[in-house]
Formats: sequence, structure tokens, C-alpha cells
Amino acid sequence: MITVVGAGTGTPVPADVLAGAALVVGGRRHLDAVRLPEGAERVVLGPLAPALDTVAEYVGKELPVVVLASGDPGFFGIVRALAERFGAGLLRVRPGVSSVAAAFARIGLPWDDAVVVSAHGRHLRTAVNVCRARPKVAVLTGPGAGPAELGAALPGDRVLVVASALGDPERERVERVTAAEAAARDWGAAVSVVLCLDEARALGAVRTVAGVPEAPARWALDESEFAHRDSMITKSEVRALALARLGPRLGDLVWDVGAGSGSVAVECARFGAAVAAVEKTPDGVARIRANADAHGVDVDVVHGSAPSALAGLADPDAVFIGGGGRELPAIVAASARRARRTVVVAMAALDRVPAAREALTDAGFTCDGVLLQSSRLAPLPGDVTRLAATNPVFLLWGVRTPVSSEGVAQ
Repeated sequence: MITVVGAGTGTPVPADVLAGAALVVGGRRHLDAVRLPEGAERVVLGPLAPALDTVAEYVGKELPVVVLASGDPGFFGIVRALAERFGAGLLRVRPGVSSVAAAFARIGLPWDDAVVVSAHGRHLRTAVNVCRARPKVAVLTGPGAGPAELGAALPGDRVLVVASALGDPERERVERVTAAEAAARDWGAAVSVVLCLDEARALGAVRTVAGVPEAPARWALDESEFAHRDSMITKSEVRALALARLGPRLGDLVWDVGAGSGSVAVECARFGAAVAAVEKTPDGVARIRANADAHGVDVDVVHGSAPSALAGLADPDAVFIGGGGRELPAIVAASARRARRTVVVAMAALDRVPAAREALTDAGFTCDGVLLQSSRLAPLPGDVTRLAATNPVFLLWGVRTPVSSEGVAQ
């Protein structure tokens, strides 16, 4: 039997758990905080594989093993690795308070509506994009992915709550700082978790489903649901296919270039993606912000002309290009050089399609496209209906060929 005990956030290890253990595995600070049974072997957790091999030796001899972990070991913890190696039926788990629960408790906020993302041993960009998209996020930190790195990548309106050494009566600290303040400090190795808050929306509403927000019930919204100028808006039929090809999701960053009214940007944000909308006209910038506010989403609006305005943005997962004029080939090329997954281009002028397609293929994308022509029901006098044609739009998309870890195209 393997007993897994959550400790380290103010929950002491029960003495009866350790009684009779032949092997005790844990982090150094957890092991130093308990008195081991006489004759028990002690293994300090470092690389996981050697520790699991040692556990396997004791399990094979049917000797009792105790694993000391932080907080709730079933929440981004060691329970997963143990269950995969030895089977869940061999585990007896006694969870403590998770660092996430403890951190939110310290600042008096509920966290059923928080999104929790781990940056421990993972690339920081997913955590950054989730923090940009959601008003209440808990980030589990790691080397190279701590408060300083997180703060450096976030907009200035985010507040970071840095919780260090949770549960230690002498060393515990919970500090509220701006993103810039977090970026300017050396936080050391004691950070337990970082909460990223948009304080205007941090309290949240009553929830039925915890955690990750539900996908929107509707998308490809009617044009009437956005403020726009003289019907200068990506029509819902075009938007529906564009969204299907972009595939926006939580943890992604999407660019909407030549955003106009921001209808595509807003819809991507409703799916949980972080979004940067690039627009060159001041009135367009104002409309995008108004539409984002009206739909309750956060869109980073960049006032400038592409492709030069793209230089300061983080690399996107997907890009939608809805404007560009004569600069379109250069904008597509600049976007394709940096997009991780896909680029979608909407064009009303057919003669611009070859150059856009060439820019995508030159960047290594596999291309496809379709001419969208739709007719909508329109009333006529006498209680009859006609079909009213919308302007045809060519939608072109490029998908980057996945590359394996060995660098070979899959």
C-alpha cells in the first residue's frame, strides 16, 4: 500500500500515517518536518523516475510506503504519476489544502470560477494567454515561470497576488503587486502560487459549473449584435467558417488584423482565447473596445497599421486577416512567419488571392480556400419572401504542418 499525504499548507502530517512505514518519500522540507519511524528509508524527491523505481522495489516486497506531497496531491500533483505506475487501487490518499485554495482563502475570494493553469515544467505562454483572457486565474509556478516572468508578459491592468511558503508560520507571505512590480523583483524559490486578477471582475457571479468557462451557446453572431460602420463587418456566414478554421480556445493567442468592428476578435475571446485586435483607424479602435465591453470579454486593441504594428505582439496560435489593401501580401507573410497553427484571410477582391496564397505556401503552410456566396431571406410586400444576395467573399486558410520533436514533418 502507498499512502499519499498532502502537507505543507498548514496541515501537519498525522503521526499515525508514518507509523510502520518502511519507505518515506517527499521533498526535503516535508521530510525535515516529520519524525521518521526507526529503520525507515528516506528518499528526497528530485527527478521523479528514480524515486518511483525505489517505490516499486518496496511495493514489490509488499512493504508500506508513505509519500509526502504539497497540499492536495491529486491536484496537479504526484497522485497521477503514482496511479499510472502502480494503479489507483494501491493508493490511499489523504489530501491537504491545495496551494490554490489556501491562496484564495488568504485574500478572501471564492475560487469556484477561477481557472487554474500549471506553468511548472511547462511553457509559460499558455498561462500568460489564460491570464490575459480570464479575470481570475491561479498559476502554479516553476523555475523560469514565476511571478517575474508572468508579470513581464501581462498587461498593466492585471494585479498579481504572490503567495510564498504557504503554511509556514514564519516564512509565509501573500503580496499584491502590479504586473510591472512583479517583473522587477527577484522572488526566489519559495513561491507557492500566483493569482492573476482583473480586480473589477474578480468577485465573479454565482456559478453552477466550476473552473473553465463554458463555451458560448451561440457563435457567428448576427451583425446587429456589434457596432459597425456602413456594414463594414465580417458577415456571420464568413465568420462561422473563419472561427471553425481558427479554432480559438483557452490558452491560445489570436490576432485579428485589420479588425474593423472587432467581430472576429470578440467571438474568439468568447471562446476563451486571448486576443490582440490590430486596427489603424481611431474610430475603429473605439468600436472594437465598445464591442468587447458589450460582450463582456477582454480584447487587447492595438492602434496601428500592419505589418509594422505586429512587431511588438507575442507570437499567435492563429491569425485572422480581414483587411490590408495593397499591403495584404506583406501582412500575410508577416503573420505566417509567426503563427504557430493557422492563418485565415478574408478577401472581397479575387485578384488578391494568388499573392496571399503564395505568401502562405512560401511560409510552409498547407493552403485551402472557398468562395462564400450566400443569400438571406428578405421580406417583400404582400407577405412574401425573396432571396437577397450578400457580397461574395473568398476565404483562404493556411495550416502549418506539424513538426515532431525530431524535426521531421508529420
